[in-house]
Amino acid sequence: MADRRETDKRNDDGSGAGGSGTSASGTGGGRGRATDRAAADRADLARELAAVVRGEVSATAGDRALMTMDASNYRRVPDAVVAPRDAEDVAAALRVCRERGVPVVPRGGGTSIAGQATGTGVVLDFTRHMRRIVALDPEARTAVVQPGVVLDDLRAAAAPHGLTFGPDPSTHSRCTLGGMIGNNSCGSHSVAWGTTADNVHTLDLLTYGGEAVRAGRGTDPEGRPTGLPPRLRDGVQALVGRELALLRTGYPTGLPRRISGYALDALLPEAGTDLARALTGSEGTLGVVTEAAVRLVETPAARALAVLAYPDESAAAEAAHTLLPYRPLTVEGMAADLVGKGAAGLPDGGAWLFVEMGGASRAEAAARAEALCRAATADGATGHALVADPAGQRALWRIREDASGTATRMPDGTEAWPGWEDCAVPPARLGPYLRDFRALLAQHGLRGTPYGHFGDGCIHVRIDFDLLTPPGIRRFRDFSTDLAALVVAHGGSLSGEHGDGQARAELLPAMYGAELVGLFGAFKDLWDPAGGLNPGMLVRPARLDDNLRFAPLPKGPVPVEFGYPHDHGDFPAAVRRCVGVAKCRTEKLGSGSSDVMCPSYRATGEERHSTRGRARLLHEMLAGEVITDGWRSPEVRDALDLCLSCKGCRSDCPVGVDMATYKAEFLHHHYAGRIRPAAHYAMGRLPQWLRAAAPAAPLLNALARTPLAAVAKRLAGIAPEREIPALAGETFRRWWWRRRAAGAAPTGGRTVVLWPDTFTDHLSPEVGRAAVRVLEAAGLRPLLPPTAPLAKRPSLPLPRRHRPGLCCGLTYVSTGQLTRARAVMRRTVEVLGPLVRPDRPLVVLEPSCAAALRTDLPELLSDDPRAARLAASVRTFAEVLEELAPDWTPPRLDRPVAGQTHCHQHAVLGDAADRRLRERAGLTGDLSGGCCGLAGNFGFERGHYDVSVACAEDQLLPAVRKAPPHTEILADGFSCRTQLAQLGERRGRHLAEVLAEALDAEALDAGEPGKGGAAGE
Repeated sequence: MADRRETDKRNDDGSGAGGSGTSASGTGGGRGRATDRAAADRADLARELAAVVRGEVSATAGDRALMTMDASNYRRVPDAVVAPRDAEDVAAALRVCRERGVPVVPRGGGTSIAGQATGTGVVLDFTRHMRRIVALDPEARTAVVQPGVVLDDLRAAAAPHGLTFGPDPSTHSRCTLGGMIGNNSCGSHSVAWGTTADNVHTLDLLTYGGEAVRAGRGTDPEGRPTGLPPRLRDGVQALVGRELALLRTGYPTGLPRRISGYALDALLPEAGTDLARALTGSEGTLGVVTEAAVRLVETPAARALAVLAYPDESAAAEAAHTLLPYRPLTVEGMAADLVGKGAAGLPDGGAWLFVEMGGASRAEAAARAEALCRAATADGATGHALVADPAGQRALWRIREDASGTATRMPDGTEAWPGWEDCAVPPARLGPYLRDFRALLAQHGLRGTPYGHFGDGCIHVRIDFDLLTPPGIRRFRDFSTDLAALVVAHGGSLSGEHGDGQARAELLPAMYGAELVGLFGAFKDLWDPAGGLNPGMLVRPARLDDNLRFAPLPKGPVPVEFGYPHDHGDFPAAVRRCVGVAKCRTEKLGSGSSDVMCPSYRATGEERHSTRGRARLLHEMLAGEVITDGWRSPEVRDALDLCLSCKGCRSDCPVGVDMATYKAEFLHHHYAGRIRPAAHYAMGRLPQWLRAAAPAAPLLNALARTPLAAVAKRLAGIAPEREIPALAGETFRRWWWRRRAAGAAPTGGRTVVLWPDTFTDHLSPEVGRAAVRVLEAAGLRPLLPPTAPLAKRPSLPLPRRHRPGLCCGLTYVSTGQLTRARAVMRRTVEVLGPLVRPDRPLVVLEPSCAAALRTDLPELLSDDPRAARLAASVRTFAEVLEELAPDWTPPRLDRPVAGQTHCHQHAVLGDAADRRLRERAGLTGDLSGGCCGLAGNFGFERGHYDVSVACAEDQLLPAVRKAPPHTEILADGFSCRTQLAQLGERRGRHLAEVLAEALDAEALDAGEPGKGGAAGE
């Protein structure tokens, strides 16, 4: 496995890849707007930084492109990216930047939604090295962390001591403590544990001028804040002393979520002169945090979740603050326009409050939740559900945590954007504010789906702004101005969680007045007189409608192969789906998680190998400014190279980014008219090679065990560590026709069409034989499709001899050979179109082939209505048994299972029917999530072996290793079974094989002639 923090040492001189070609937008290539002088300056800057920084330094086009955006509407292009190893590296980088007059932007997980994690100059990426938990003191309930520590890592370290870090944004699996300190993040538990500012003890930071600061609470005997060098100490004391009246009267009160502006009132004597609190939320504009001591809180031993239903959003908002006396841990709200009525686990209603209660035991937590439900029902709640089971709570919380992504699409598919994501008002004012907010949306002809921290009066919302056209941008600006006035009229804060950044800082005078905003400027100038830290944020900000990330994109669709039905055929719109919430950067899947996304990021830890990173590179490819080679871009090609095409992002990404499709699209254009990698010819065209090789299977299997195999693998682009799978001595199709000729196949029963996919036909025919055995036992009559359209066949039945099979096109798609894929698929549609219908489904045993037929085929043949009908007919093995043989009783096996749900099944097909079938058969336990890492051709390709193994080690192999000896190892995908076999673990089997074996055993026990052994015949 590659080191998780190893950086690719490309282009040692720090210059970008450059090159020429045609941009994806068709506007021409070249070097974009960057001049040769600017490129030379970037190279000089990178060399100077690399000479003094021990961490990684890069000014390549690819690495700069990865940092142009965060999770906001904004985009700014940096000159270089530095991944410091320690505080000394930070100081060295600041010194170089200061001497050259280059701005510096500190960056954590890049999930900020106000634009403050983007910038020109040098980006300091703390996620690579500065991520240590330096100390954790359970007695003092404190932890000392570096800024790149991921919140969930701190929570995991504190959990054995019964402690946690209180603030917990929905991005907790990938946001960093440094970013949380910069933004003063909050999260759903802030009603109990407050904001980040409430939980920071001391901050170690460096100013742009190189001064070291330890910010804490308190003063020296002369009343000056401690931990400051003399210049800052005296300056802060003088500023506060001079402006006591303004600091005491200029801030709104009654706001638990007042995040906007600098918290200078924390420097008042009566506030304890809390410098750490004043600096928390300063968005990297005053200093660069290198270490922080934070407070930990005791976490309840048990929790219960009460889901309260209300008629509408206003009723829920009015009720939220009345629940605070019951000391809840959370009071979160959302309405039906976000999750839909009748969502699983939610009581009937138009809006809901998620109220979590803690206790010393599950019974105590449940009792407290029940008492709250009774009180809420008496006060207007129309229903409730109480969930004490942790798994059930996780499922419901996922609805809430994914909202920041799912809210980016309206029900009709219209794009929606942040910008006014987190305004906050006093909790008692939330109901009236929401009504006025909805009215303001309607007045401007806009739509949004509010949700969020109702107990704190903080609302999240994505709004369907048109940020692509001048009139739409003008409306965005007008609405922003009006909304700022509305928030202030309700006594609120423009930001209640994510900070002001560029999105709201321009409007701070509406909230604080010119005099207090002027004081913010004086405070900034005191700390950063050169203005080098995150310029354009908070103080003297850029306009809220400047630097929009959509501006450089093509103004219309670009020519592409797939139909992109969810984006109206518009590839740039598909790429815009990624808003940067970065769920793909989750490094560890939680216990019991079925998620897949993103296995290559978990294996490498590199942003460019995350779904978000790849989407950012595609965005910049379309923009043509940083990445100038369009579809020929080596940066995009290299980032997509480690995409397993697992399709996990299609289901797990909250906004439905489909990187497997984008990769296929890119490869098609990238290699148009060019020689492809050898693996594309060898494995991308696997179906035709296997059909040709079938007659010589015994000879080829023997040659695969000789030294000639190494030569063949080298020529075919196959990893030398891989064994070549054995070809079947008899294909599934040949067995089928031989069996029919012998009269062994039944003639009655409900007919289904059984798809003889390439893998089942040539590499694992035992799966096909087992499926036939089970389907027939269930009273169904499987038939194989012909190999040519019925109209072109002179007679039926088809000849018994083996003929070339049909193909779903999967291997052609995964290697971007889309012209061939389309031709193969058209032939498949012509053959199967007349055969399948609603009462005669197409049963597909290989999940990856089923997914290709269900999604890739109609999206590549979007002009052919037969393709959509065929896709709709596709059923998995378990689905067809459940739909067409509901009364069939499978054999009882009564044993535990382990293994992995196939990634394509998870992402495209779903496994609910499989789980129900396993339960009926007495196969107990859950399968793991993730991806096996072989992923069709991916794990066989030269250069992918280490990542392939690392993906298997993420979930699959550990689950199999810890399984007891009598556990049934299930792996419905050929790749999954092959990975298990080649990595020396236990053999995996398709569910059909397991059931067929049990049926044969039952038949032998019953003495039924001709039944036992049918599956392996």
